Amino acid sequence: MSNIRYEVVEHDGGWAYKVGDVFSETFRSHDAALAAARDASARQELAGETEGIVYQDREGAWHEEVARGDDRPHAEVVDAD
Repeated sequence: MSNIRYEVVEHDGGWAYKVGDVFSETFRSHDAALAAARDASARQELAGETEGIVYQDREGAWHEEVARGDDRPHAEVVDAD
């Protein structure tokens, strides 16, 4: 199982959380960004339905897979402030 890291950072004149190189929307306060990161992190770990998925990779090839609804990553929130 993989891990996902939500990091609370200053961004675009306010605060945001980011996962990898992707930023959330900008929040006015650190506390609002932290609460949003905790909410997103908790939802990331919720089990869902097992479903078939179709996606395109970076090279443009299409793939079909079955995504298990109970195969959820561990998510953590990192707050350096």
